[in-house]
Amino acid sequence: MFFPGCARRIFSRAHLVFLLATGALIFGCSRPEPPADLTIINGAEPESLDPAIIVAQVDMRVVQGMFEGLTRLDERAHAVPGLAEKWEISPDGKIYTFHLRTNLVWSTGEPITADDVVYSWIRALDPKTASNYAGQLYYIKNAENFNTGKIKDPSLVGVKALNRLTVRVELNSPTAFFLDLCAFPTLYVVPRQAIEKYGDHWLTHKPLPVSGAYELDSWRLNDKIRLVKNPRYWDAANTQSAIIDLLPIETPSTALNLYERGQVDIVWDKGLIPAELLDVLLQRPDFHSFNYLGTYFIRFNTTRKPFDDPRVRQALALAVDKERIVKKITKGGEVVTSDLVPAGTQNYTSPAGLGYNIELARKLLAEAGYPGGKGFPHFEYLFNAAASGDKIHESIAIELQQMWRDALGIQMDLRQVETQVFWGVQSRMDYDLSRSSWIGDYNDANTFLGMFVTGDGNNETGWSNARYDELVHTANETVDAQKREKLFQDAESILVHDEVPIIPLYIYVGVNYFDTNKVAGVTQNVLDDHPLRSIRKIGRGTNVESRESENAAPQTPGQGKE
Repeated sequence: MFFPGCARRIFSRAHLVFLLATGALIFGCSRPEPPADLTIINGAEPESLDPAIIVAQVDMRVVQGMFEGLTRLDERAHAVPGLAEKWEISPDGKIYTFHLRTNLVWSTGEPITADDVVYSWIRALDPKTASNYAGQLYYIKNAENFNTGKIKDPSLVGVKALNRLTVRVELNSPTAFFLDLCAFPTLYVVPRQAIEKYGDHWLTHKPLPVSGAYELDSWRLNDKIRLVKNPRYWDAANTQSAIIDLLPIETPSTALNLYERGQVDIVWDKGLIPAELLDVLLQRPDFHSFNYLGTYFIRFNTTRKPFDDPRVRQALALAVDKERIVKKITKGGEVVTSDLVPAGTQNYTSPAGLGYNIELARKLLAEAGYPGGKGFPHFEYLFNAAASGDKIHESIAIELQQMWRDALGIQMDLRQVETQVFWGVQSRMDYDLSRSSWIGDYNDANTFLGMFVTGDGNNETGWSNARYDELVHTANETVDAQKREKLFQDAESILVHDEVPIIPLYIYVGVNYFDTNKVAGVTQNVLDDHPLRSIRKIGRGTNVESRESENAAPQTPGQGKE
């Protein structure tokens, strides 16, 4: 996932402002509000809350509270039963038969059925939805052909409702991480009844049917998102907080001040710690650092000259002093990398990428026709940074600008855009070079390498390599762990050593801050995933009841049972 990011078909900021002005996103704002049980600073304003089109971590944190898949992630980021209480897998590993829980209902009372699962997955694959993450479903028979328009009949896709409570999924080949994918937002179950009635505006109409632990009470632009406990959720008895507020704050000093004054309970993300205080604050017991699967890297737009030449891309990669970046700028214990896939990824060790070698960089640039940088055109580096917020992207951009000027004699101009604009610009490939990052969606090398397959919605470099595509596809069809690792290693070597459409810089170190004497239910894990349903303020007790949402009725045990 992007960190943070957005998808192609999203609420634009102008659209959000319009909805704010018309009241469409302010649910019940005129009535007095009770205080939240838990207040979290989430980072940037979400672009959308539609599971099919989001790709940003800030969006996903909210959506994971509102919707659920056949599986869900527990506190340690392991896939466990969600809407499906159990499943069987065929001996060849290609057929999954999921059995839904008998007490599943939408927050508005209607039963959740196997047909809802099929609808949700087909909707994510529908080309009209324009989901960047449609590829997460390509492991299913005919899913890619449907998404790319090669077939038009959705009934040919290998997901079927056998009856009201049984879903049968046929895969192209055994897929080791398929149960993890079923816990990913793109595969969440969404309300057909609302989407067909309201179209693209389905999220702005109340009551909004949700399948997860929390309902959307309100979404106020530049203020907060308020979630309230869904009393009809199948596991409502174990939902730990009744009301959660998520604040869209991107300025580290503001985040820290609110936390120190006790106005917020949790602040996610290292970027919300003032850089000048990072060394000191990391010594405090309420600031928690952890390793997780995330890489900071640079994208090339390989459709633009001179970056269509691999020698140029290799030269720029070889001229980056990554140690200088992590010691001078990031200062959080980040590890420099020449690879995209982080160390610690399950069943995988990356091959060697390109190191730091200025002489070789100059040689390659000369071979490409630009000796000493002569004749090399000015180019732009795209990055985002709030004017009063985190400056890390700007600082890295300035450092890269100086490195390439000093080592290669080339001039890079800096292009800073507002965060909400940045992701759309990158998605349209309206850039030369762009700062990028990726957080693993599941603990497998494919979550990193799969996005650079030709046509993947998250590629966004214009790069295509048939051999790379073949290696990744074959790896995902391979059961033997050692053979699969070797195939992925060969693919990654093409990506980070031979073709270099990206320059990996460093592996993230995760940091968040909260007081363990006041907050329970947050477990650090390699995916930096923390289910909202599990988090509570200590002293408030567990299993607190939410106030009834409008038009809600008491849950009927067993409702939806055949």
